Amino acid sequence: MLLESGLLSPVWAGAPGQAAVSDQAWLQAMLDTEAALSRAQARLGTVPGDAADAITRSARAEHLDLVALAGEARQSANPVVALVREFTALVADRHPHAAPYVHLGSTSQDILDTATMLVADRALDLILTDLDRTAGALAALAAEHRDTLMAGRTLALHAVPITFGLKAAGWRQLVLDGARKLTRLRESGLPVQLGGAAGTLAGYLEHAPGADPAAYTRALTEAFADELGLTAPLLPWQTLRTPVTDLATATAYVTGALGKIAVDVLSLTRTEVAEIHEPAPAGRGASSAMPHKRNPVLATAVRSAALQTPNLTATVLTCLMSEDERSAGAWHAEWEPLRALLRLTAGAAHQAVELTGQLSVDPARMRANTELTGGQIVSERVAAALAPLIGRAAAKQLLAEASRRAARTGEPLALILRDDTRVRDGLPDARLTDLCTAEHYTGAAGPLVDRALTRTLPPLPPRNKE
Repeated sequence: MLLESGLLSPVWAGAPGQAAVSDQAWLQAMLDTEAALSRAQARLGTVPGDAADAITRSARAEHLDLVALAGEARQSANPVVALVREFTALVADRHPHAAPYVHLGSTSQDILDTATMLVADRALDLILTDLDRTAGALAALAAEHRDTLMAGRTLALHAVPITFGLKAAGWRQLVLDGARKLTRLRESGLPVQLGGAAGTLAGYLEHAPGADPAAYTRALTEAFADELGLTAPLLPWQTLRTPVTDLATATAYVTGALGKIAVDVLSLTRTEVAEIHEPAPAGRGASSAMPHKRNPVLATAVRSAALQTPNLTATVLTCLMSEDERSAGAWHAEWEPLRALLRLTAGAAHQAVELTGQLSVDPARMRANTELTGGQIVSERVAAALAPLIGRAAAKQLLAEASRRAARTGEPLALILRDDTRVRDGLPDARLTDLCTAEHYTGAAGPLVDRALTRTLPPLPPRNKE
C-alpha cells in the first residue's frame, strides 16, 4: 500500500527515489538489519546458524502490516519496538526455534540508525547514477556550444559576452562537486550502529559469556557491517550524529547545485529572453487557464526541491545537540527531515537528467540578445582600449556617458563614440568596429570550457552488499 503518492511534491512523485525511501523501504531496511545482526552473531557463535537462516528468510516487509506498525509506533515513540514484537511473533509462528534469537541483545536505535544508513546507501546509488547522466549531458552541451555567444548577466543585467558552453561547463562543475561529496561519503563508508542500550554493547556481551569484550564487540561490529555492506565505526554514535549530518549537508548541496541549473533555465526560458527551452512533450507544462503556455515544469520542480533542503538540513544539524546517551526528541526529529532530503535530492537528480539531456538551445536568439544594448555589452573592452590614449578615468567617463546616450536613444555605441574626436584620432574605424563586436570579447571562455571538460566524474562506488 502506497501511503505517500507525492501529490504535493511533483519533483519526486513517481521517481525511483520515491520507492527507495518509502515507509516500505524503511521497514525492509529494518528487517534486513535484524537479519544481518542474527547472521553476524551466528558467525561469532552466539546465535545458531539455522536460527539466523530462519530469521533471514522471514525478514520480508510484505509479511508485516505496515499501517498497523506505524500506528503502534506511537506507543514507544519509535517504530522498532512494535516491529520487534510483530517480527518475533512471525518468526515464532514459522520457525519456533529461531524466535528467541530475534533482536538478541539489541536496542531500537541500533536497528533504526543502521536501517537509516542502509536506506541512504541505496538512495545514493540512484542519486549518483543520475548525477553521472546529468554530468554527461552537460559535457555534451558544453562541447557543442563551446563558442556559442550569449550575454553574461550580473545583477540581472547584461554584463559582458560569454558563451553558453562556459555556462553549461559551470553547471557541470557543480554537479561534479556534488557527486564528489556523495562519493566521498560512500568511500569513507556509511556506518552501522551497534552500541546497545547506552553505547557499551553490554547487551550483546551478555549473550557471549566468557568472550573478551574488546575482541568480541569489534568482531561483532565488523561482521554486522560486512553483512550489510556498510562500515564498522570506531565508536557507537547514538548521540554522535556525524553520519546523519554528513548525509544532510551533502544531499542539500547536491540539490542546491541542481537548483542553480534550474534557476538559470527559468531565467533563460522567459518569453522575452527565450534562449533555451526545456523538453515539452505533449501535455507537459500545460496551464489550466492559458492554452498558449508550456510551463518549464522540470526546472520548476528541481528549484522547489532546492528551496526546501536548507531548512531540512538546519533541523538535522540542530539535532547534533543530543543529550546524554540517547536523546528524547532530537533523535526522533531527524527521521523525517533526513528522509525528505534523500527523497528531494533523488527526485531533483532524476528530473535533472531529462532537463539537461533534452535542453533546447537557440544560438540565434542568444546572439540577438547580445545586440539589444547596441554594443554596450562590450563597453569594458572599449574603455580598456581607450585608457592608454586618453587616460583611464577619462575613458571610463566617456564610455559611461556614451552608454547612457545609447540606452536613451537606441543608437549603436560605436556610432556615438565616433562623434568624439579623441576616439576618431586614436582608433581607426576598423579597430573600433572590432572592439564593439561581442563575439570578439569572450575572453578565455573557450579554453575554460576545454579545461573544465578534462575533469571527470569519480567512479561510481560499488553497490552495497545485498
